[in-house]
Amino acid sequence: MGAGRALCGTRDTGWNQTWHAHVPGLPWCLDSPTIACIPCAYLWISFPFYYCYLRHRNQGYIRMSCIFKAKMVLGLILVILCFSDVFFMVWEKSQGIPRTPAFFISPAVQGITMVLALFLTQVERMRGIRTSGVLLIYWLLSFVAALVMLSSKIQRALEKGFLEDHFHHVTTYLYTGLVLGQLVLFCLVDHPPFFSKADNNPNQCPEASSSFLSKITYWWFSGLLWKGSQQPLGVDDLWPVRKQDSSEEIVAWAEREWKKCQSRTQQKMGSATFKKSQKTETGIAEAEETEALLQSKHSQSGPLLRMFWSMFGTYFLLSTVCLVICDVFLFSTPRVLRLFLKFIEDEAAPSWLGYFYAFSMFLLGCLQTLFEQHYMYRCLVLGLRLRTALTGLVYRKILVMSNASRKEATTGEIVNLVSVDVQKLMDLIIYFNGTWLAPIRIIICFVFLWQLLGPSALTAIAVFLLLLPLNFVITKKRSQFQEIQMKHKDERAKLTNAILSNIKVIKLYGWEKTFMEKVHKIRKQELQALKRSQILFSASLVSFHSSTFLVTFVMFAVYTLVDNTHVLDAEKAFVSLTLINILNTAHSFLPFSINAAVQARVSLNRLAAFLSLEELNPESSGKNTSARVQAGITIRNGTFCWSKETSPCLRSIDLSVAQGSLLAVVGQVAAGKSSLLAALLGELQATHGSATLQGTAAYVPQQAWVLNASVEDNILFGKEMDETWFNRVTEACALLPDLETFPAGQKSEIGEKGITLSGGQKQRVALARAVYQQASVYLLDDPLAALDAHVGQHIFEHVLGPSGLLRDKTRVLVTHTINILPQVDNIVFLVDGMISETGSYQELLQKNGAFAEFLHSHVSEEEKPRAGVPAMGDTKGTVTTGNGPSQEKPLSGESVKSAVRKETIPVSQDCTSGGFSKAERTQHSRVSAGVHRAYLQAAGPALCVCTILSFTCQQVLAFSRGYWLSLWAGDPVLNGTQQHTQLRVTVFAALGVLQALGRFACTAAVLLGGVSASQQLFLQLLSSVMRSPMLFFEQTPTGHLLNRFSRDMDAVDSVIPDKVKSVLGFLFNLLEIYLVIVVATPWAAVAIVPLTVLYAAFQHFYVSTSCQLRHMEAASRSPIYSHISETFQGSSVIRAHKEQQRFISRSDSLVDENQRLCFPGAVADRWLATNLEFLGNGLVLFAALSAALSRTQLSPAAAGFSISCALQITGVLNWMVRSWTDVENNIVSVERVREYLSTPKEAPGTLSSKLQVWPTEGRIEFRNYSLCYRPGLESALRGVTVSINGHEKIGITGRTGAGKSSLAAGLLRLVEAAEGSILIDGQDIAQLGLHDLRTKITVIPQDPVLFSGSLRMNLDPLNQHTDADIWTALELTQLKNFVADLPEQLEYKCTDQGENLSTGQKQLVCLARALLRKAKILILDEATAAVDLETDVQIQSMLRAQFRDSTVLTIAHRVSSILDCDRILVLENGRVAEFDTPEHLIAQKGLFYRLMEESGLA
Repeated sequence: MGAGRALCGTRDTGWNQTWHAHVPGLPWCLDSPTIACIPCAYLWISFPFYYCYLRHRNQGYIRMSCIFKAKMVLGLILVILCFSDVFFMVWEKSQGIPRTPAFFISPAVQGITMVLALFLTQVERMRGIRTSGVLLIYWLLSFVAALVMLSSKIQRALEKGFLEDHFHHVTTYLYTGLVLGQLVLFCLVDHPPFFSKADNNPNQCPEASSSFLSKITYWWFSGLLWKGSQQPLGVDDLWPVRKQDSSEEIVAWAEREWKKCQSRTQQKMGSATFKKSQKTETGIAEAEETEALLQSKHSQSGPLLRMFWSMFGTYFLLSTVCLVICDVFLFSTPRVLRLFLKFIEDEAAPSWLGYFYAFSMFLLGCLQTLFEQHYMYRCLVLGLRLRTALTGLVYRKILVMSNASRKEATTGEIVNLVSVDVQKLMDLIIYFNGTWLAPIRIIICFVFLWQLLGPSALTAIAVFLLLLPLNFVITKKRSQFQEIQMKHKDERAKLTNAILSNIKVIKLYGWEKTFMEKVHKIRKQELQALKRSQILFSASLVSFHSSTFLVTFVMFAVYTLVDNTHVLDAEKAFVSLTLINILNTAHSFLPFSINAAVQARVSLNRLAAFLSLEELNPESSGKNTSARVQAGITIRNGTFCWSKETSPCLRSIDLSVAQGSLLAVVGQVAAGKSSLLAALLGELQATHGSATLQGTAAYVPQQAWVLNASVEDNILFGKEMDETWFNRVTEACALLPDLETFPAGQKSEIGEKGITLSGGQKQRVALARAVYQQASVYLLDDPLAALDAHVGQHIFEHVLGPSGLLRDKTRVLVTHTINILPQVDNIVFLVDGMISETGSYQELLQKNGAFAEFLHSHVSEEEKPRAGVPAMGDTKGTVTTGNGPSQEKPLSGESVKSAVRKETIPVSQDCTSGGFSKAERTQHSRVSAGVHRAYLQAAGPALCVCTILSFTCQQVLAFSRGYWLSLWAGDPVLNGTQQHTQLRVTVFAALGVLQALGRFACTAAVLLGGVSASQQLFLQLLSSVMRSPMLFFEQTPTGHLLNRFSRDMDAVDSVIPDKVKSVLGFLFNLLEIYLVIVVATPWAAVAIVPLTVLYAAFQHFYVSTSCQLRHMEAASRSPIYSHISETFQGSSVIRAHKEQQRFISRSDSLVDENQRLCFPGAVADRWLATNLEFLGNGLVLFAALSAALSRTQLSPAAAGFSISCALQITGVLNWMVRSWTDVENNIVSVERVREYLSTPKEAPGTLSSKLQVWPTEGRIEFRNYSLCYRPGLESALRGVTVSINGHEKIGITGRTGAGKSSLAAGLLRLVEAAEGSILIDGQDIAQLGLHDLRTKITVIPQDPVLFSGSLRMNLDPLNQHTDADIWTALELTQLKNFVADLPEQLEYKCTDQGENLSTGQKQLVCLARALLRKAKILILDEATAAVDLETDVQIQSMLRAQFRDSTVLTIAHRVSSILDCDRILVLENGRVAEFDTPEHLIAQKGLFYRLMEESGLA
């Protein structure tokens, strides 16, 4: 008290006396200086930091508004008032009135601080700060201090009269009013600044224009919540992404930092390698070893971590400060509760003290909420920025990856990087501080518990140590089951993907039942692992929740039983309980934090490894712009390889292509034709020599690459629209007839991966894109392969040939089409990666070398006596010409139009939006109650009732345990001891054990009920999808179906049961808290009703809006991943056209659009948490006030029971709403899974009537048969009446769209008849089950389909044949030697879609599969199109021999392959045009003869 005496003089009042006075107050002279100096000290401490912040943050200039003027006027009056106090006291002292130094110091310090506040107000205006948190807090503290001084003055006036010190009374009243005015003014927002660099978008985020109070409570977000609760939200209702969060700012910054950190690391590694190599004498090999060693020792994540720290380190540290302050308030609450319970126990304590403690707990809770939510807000904003940075870096990396790097990362892995791995790093931002703060929290808890219970507190450590092995065993065992489950889930996903991708083949072969059984088998194993995992999860949850009870029980039991004089009163019991809750939270948070850190480290390494992959050398292909260069393309002594590890694929290439010439590149499969184009594009590594292109380049790959965009956007490819040129290009590429049939013409949207277009349409769109670019050099990788002969001829004449649109351009055409070679300027013949011969067509023939031998072998194989000129090469998509221009058969425009008109996939009339396929529905409203009912019915009504009963029993036991503890703490103390201690301990233990068992029962019931529901829903989904007709799969993108089987089923498997468990647990917990508060402190019941109403309102606003935001955000993620996938697949085309920047901008805009939806969702969570915790704090306040008011009738134990329960309500309210929101969001998955239950289905697979041996002959009869793909469309077949004899070989031909494939589809009932019937051996196939029908017919489709699995499984999926049979089939299809040379032979693993086999090999495998079935009816749909002609002839001969007793229908685009059939069926516009032997049809000179003419065979 020495300082007090120096300030106050000799007079002193004891603090103890003041604290226990019936009227609160400080010593008479300390009330003013002590209280007044608190806000002053705050502002002077904050000033240097805040001023530096203002100096570095210029947001413009705010004009002198009315608000600013009012602030300055009130501030000047306050300064005058403070100094008038000083001058008046100086005058009083001169008059001999004694005044202590405190009276001079306090107003002087206040006046100077007011001047500082006015100075900061002016600086804020000049720097464009519209609302100030620092000054608002200062004025708030000043107002609280003023209120304290005012109450002191009023008390003094009541004691001694107003006139005794009237001047100071008046100034105090004025001061308080003026400070209140300043406080109100600083709660307001000033006008927007001029000259601001910020975005002036009128729809900008309201956070920027909201007050400080609105910012810290997130009330600026309430407008969007209100709108979302009243109407469905759209993207336009949301604010554009803030500039500081945009990709433009973040990714550019990240690129700079990444390059700096990476170059720094490379310099260190380079110097280390140099030093190491100096010590060795083994040359290059040793240096390579050193480099590998360095890479293993130095983590690749180092540069990435440094980049994160340099970008976000300061921001994260400030967030951490908020969390530390939050923890200070967290641990202050038990201390205040302890004082409050002492107050309840002390009947002599003044009443105001209880109210003070009550409001202190409320204030501490509110401050804890504000700091915690601000920490979460900053972490989430930081997470979004981190995601933006990493997504941008990954996307930019895709565009520069070398071919070696592309082998290291697939599309799925890259998508995982930006979805899963980036999310792990975002989680780490929130959890990282838990790794060091949680141990500190635990230590503080034990210190406080030691103060309460002494050494007994250490028993908690023993409990945790005992529980540790149990939790470790449970976690380890559960992780094993989860690994097993994930393994089966991956298998199921892989198999499901294969089924959906190849559903047409599965239906053609009647394999639905077999593949469903395979899926069921895997699913059964998956659910078995899930059940065991869920039971262990229930045990781990019980272990976690019971740890609170066990710690409490052991500590209290040891404390009371060891020494009879140890009394367990309310203070010890319920303060300890509060601390134990904090301890348990910290203890549970620590493993999550460590787990998040471990997972993030793995993700960090994965991202760093990807970003460090090898990049393309930009100098691999030189671009020469010199006008003096005559050659359009030059390669000088070039040797190229795909990667450093592989041998050269092109060797000693010397090539010069004159400008404006057409060069054809031909050769056998794997000769290096595509590699030559890749070398010209700079996609290969040049180990020797160089390649140079003159001017710009355009590239058409062999596999057509199209964007998920409109046809127009695909063709323009970033160029401006030139209507005239666009029309010329689309006409030349034979696209005009297609555009006429598309629902929105050229604006029609192409589906993902071109799913809505045929192969020919995709190729023509890709070609049109290249032509539209008007580049100098065109590199074309066999673009005619996917086209019919006459369409290909049209395109060659109008685009590629001597009179085409590109006649003046340099063209390099890789082709298998030999018939166009006479019209090209030069030919390059490749053999094993080397140029064997080069020259014109005639020159190469005259040389009689390798090219001539190659040519003549094909001519001899295809020569037919009736054909004037042979059709050489793979004529699928071939332009067939004669020996010279005089023998050309040019196609008319009408011919091309009819050829391509029906190539498109049929489109329903309701597709007016320009899209072919059904868009995935975005959920806007909340799901109906029917969906919830469907889920509960799938789980089982009996199980649902048992679950509710078990939750009720468990919560009753929890209430009983708490009530018993309050009775124990309220036991009277006799002779220094409590009676019945052993009874209390025993019953308390029994109630805890029963509650743990009840918790296990109710948790296991919910989780196992979820597994049961999941099993039922999956069976319904799989059965429904497999029984859907082909039309369903054509309309529904595979991605949508895969989403149902993977993401949606995962939600049904694990997420929904977990969230339902949480909702029920928190709901019953909330009911228990309400019951305790009402029973213990009845007056608090008055507050429960309005607080519950507010809670319901907050929940309504939040849930309706949050669900919409989450659905919109989820929908906005798909375009990002699709764009990444498209870019990865088409990166060579993008680079060739120099469109990298446009694609980067598109990616950035998609990411920003996703962030635009993520940010409101994150703020909505903070809004909910802040407001619900305020409500919970309000309930704590009312419970404490009620206890203080009725303390004479209330025991301390009952008060402690009530308030300790009330302190838990903030978390319970918060998590209950969040859990319910998660249920609402995820229950949509149930709706989506059930969505396909009501779609149309195919006929049954098997009918009751048993077929004997059928068919016996293979006789087929069409009777007035008509077929229509969809109501409202034209019939694909009209009145077909045809009779085919058993064992007959029939060729089916006609132009594209004539109905050839439709005939096969009708025969297999992929589409049901619109009219008429089909009979096989006299049996109407409409009366048969689909499985019975399709298993008796063998189809070899045009596109070979293989499944991921062994070669044996692909040949014999039903496992019906011996190995000997399979080897025989392989020998017949010329695959025996190839398979015998494989290491695993028949067990050789085929990759997805058989990508590790060539197209020709896949087609031969499909032929071998057909040989094993040996059906009476065989349908060949261009089955040998992918093999060379020599193999084709041998295969055709083999098929005739093996299927001589079968009826064979051969669907052919090329007439030459069906000339040896018994009869030929010619279709036109869905009708039978001709049906006779080849000789008669040629003699008739009808449609078949014209087709032969167009193919050069007549």
